[in-house]
Amino acid sequence: MVFFWREGQGFWRLLLSVLHLLFWEAGSGQVHYSVSEEAKHGTFVGRIAQDLGLELMELVPRLFRVASKGRGDLLEVNLQNGILFVNSRIDREELCGRSVECSIHLEVIVDRPLQVFHVEVEVKDINDNQPVFPMAVKNLFIYESRPPGSRIPLEGASDADIGANSLLTYTLNSNEYFTLDVKRNYVEIKSLGLVLKKLLDREDTPEHHLLITAVDGGKPELTGTIQLKITVVDVNDNAPEFESTIYKVRLFENAPNGTLVVTVNASDLDEGINKDIVYSFNTDMSADTLSKFHLDPVNGYISVKGNIDFEFTKLYEIRVEATDKGNPPMADHCTVVVEIVDTNDNVPELVVKSLSLPVLEDAPLGTVIALISVSDRDSGANGQVTCTLTHHVPFKLVSTFKNYYSLVLDSALDRESMANYEVVVTARDGGSPSLSTTASVSVEVADVNDNAPAFAQPEYTVLVKENNPPGCHIFTVSARDVDAQENALVSYSLVERRVGERALSSYVSVHAESGKVYALQPLDHEELELLQFQVSARDAGVPPLGSNVTLQVFVLDENDNAPALLLPGPGGGAGALSQLVARSVGAGHVVAKVRAVDADSGYNAWLSYELQPAAGGARSPFRVGLYTGEISTTRALDEADAPRQRLLVLVKDHGEPALTATATVLLSLEDSGQAPKASSRASTGAAGAEAALVDVNVYLIIAICAVPSLLVLTLLLYTALRCSAPPSEGACGPGKPTLVCSSAVGSWSYSQQRRQRVCSGEGPPKADLMAFSPCLPPGPISADREEQTDVKVDLPAKVSNF
Repeated sequence: MVFFWREGQGFWRLLLSVLHLLFWEAGSGQVHYSVSEEAKHGTFVGRIAQDLGLELMELVPRLFRVASKGRGDLLEVNLQNGILFVNSRIDREELCGRSVECSIHLEVIVDRPLQVFHVEVEVKDINDNQPVFPMAVKNLFIYESRPPGSRIPLEGASDADIGANSLLTYTLNSNEYFTLDVKRNYVEIKSLGLVLKKLLDREDTPEHHLLITAVDGGKPELTGTIQLKITVVDVNDNAPEFESTIYKVRLFENAPNGTLVVTVNASDLDEGINKDIVYSFNTDMSADTLSKFHLDPVNGYISVKGNIDFEFTKLYEIRVEATDKGNPPMADHCTVVVEIVDTNDNVPELVVKSLSLPVLEDAPLGTVIALISVSDRDSGANGQVTCTLTHHVPFKLVSTFKNYYSLVLDSALDRESMANYEVVVTARDGGSPSLSTTASVSVEVADVNDNAPAFAQPEYTVLVKENNPPGCHIFTVSARDVDAQENALVSYSLVERRVGERALSSYVSVHAESGKVYALQPLDHEELELLQFQVSARDAGVPPLGSNVTLQVFVLDENDNAPALLLPGPGGGAGALSQLVARSVGAGHVVAKVRAVDADSGYNAWLSYELQPAAGGARSPFRVGLYTGEISTTRALDEADAPRQRLLVLVKDHGEPALTATATVLLSLEDSGQAPKASSRASTGAAGAEAALVDVNVYLIIAICAVPSLLVLTLLLYTALRCSAPPSEGACGPGKPTLVCSSAVGSWSYSQQRRQRVCSGEGPPKADLMAFSPCLPPGPISADREEQTDVKVDLPAKVSNF
């Protein structure tokens, strides 16, 4: 027990500081107290909270607790004042037997953070056990012929206390025949015996009654007594005599039954039956010793017949009597001291407790995972235990105290690489062969949000036909998060920006859970050929992590625009195309030209021209160029031809299905004195037209073959411009009208009112790259014939004059 006294405030503080330092062992954090056994309930032991450096107010929040292996609830701590006190009866002899050192080892554990302290409470012995003899009354038979000086061995008393409390002194009541002899021999064993001072006379005194008193060295002294009843018998004059009064042997524990321990031998100088000797155990032998050994009564062999356990008993003292068969029989005594030698027969005990699981994957190095204690009932090297862990685990064992270890984090954890560790702790003793035991600790790694959702690729290309229905599903994005639980729940959203004058969210939307991308309105290839935007994936962790993916939505052209006629004259007013034609023109003379454009692209904008049959099936003297739209004569005009010719020209694209427009051309035939001149012009125009047709066919082949190459070039050019061009408004707005050239292979165009734009939000808008054949020069028409008449169109499309 730690005692305090008051002699001034300064001395009190100095004494507390010195005691506090003495309580802590270097490097172990161990506090020592002492308490006397049999102390009353509530007896003060020590201010454990103060000595451990803990504040009283934090004992309950930090789950302050005390554990004592195999000691029950002998000691307890008052959490209000931090005082360690006696909770129940402490019996030192019950705890430690006759061991010189007796301590109660306590483990003090607090959480937040996890700490463990080791406290040792020494139990001091008090003189609470009196000397005890094996029996209260002992009967002895002594022959009257026993010579003076003979020694009769007796069993001494035992005291369960230790130290001075167990030091015994013996006294014998006064008498004239016997004196008490006490000898100290091997391993501190006191040999007690009666020594005969003079010859006995059975006829004078047949019985003697003696009282032996044993007094211990405690304060106050305690005593024990035994009464000796000695009967004097008259017989034999020679008693058997052992070769040695003490036999010392060593015996390994767990020796099998029947193992010979020692052979005792006694001899008798008498003859005949008085010389025959019978060996037996002393009647004072304990039941435990009798259950462990067997004595052959004839040969004096002592052998093993029970389980010999070093951990239970380390030393046996066997008293053997040799008695002859005389009448009366005579006997001698010897002592056999059997020292038990320890063998490595106990497997180490391993206990894992105070697990702090699961462990966050970002836990700092040195985090305590569990507390481990080991023990071995063997002694010496057989009881020295070392602990090891399985290899290749991010943990290590740190020794905190003798046979106490902490399992701590040794390297960084990554739940995505390993979510659970089966850590095997092996405790192995130092015996030969060594024994070991294992315990498995399952360490679960808890997830933290350290991984952002990841897409399979940084960019996706999506092809969507124009005029899609509103709300149609066009693509599904998917991101994977390798974290767990809410840290792996991914939600999707658009990265909002402006597309021209409108918000991106007016074009597309993305489902937050499934990642499905929907087109909110019909897309128009003529207005928006490429829509580029980003979708963000974000997890539900704290803080959330996210990543983006780029979607390039190419709007594919559909044949949704019919050809539009371009009429001559300012503003391109509605009507029919009127033209004056001289009757004197020859065959092949170009008299008029129909021009048209198509807002679509590619084959959907490739136009061809056909002349509709005249009413009544009459053969017309005119024809129209299949891809040029030029109206020319098939023969020379004559007087039989009607003066007013009404031609219907069908303009058709190459889409599926094809769309058409019809142009009405009114030709007025007139006679002219300038027929030769007109004829000359017609000849020249016809020759030029034929040459142009040859060139146009070449251009047509080149244009058709160049379309795939130009498409690839367009994509490459778009990518290069996107990476190098400086940012601009990033909108898809209207552009200037595009001039369309028609030729013998048709018209290639898109809207005459706007240019197509590529909308990425990261660079200037880019117009469609299209291929056109060269424009044919107009046929030779005289200046006096350049006046124009009304033109009529059968389509509800805007028409402008040439």
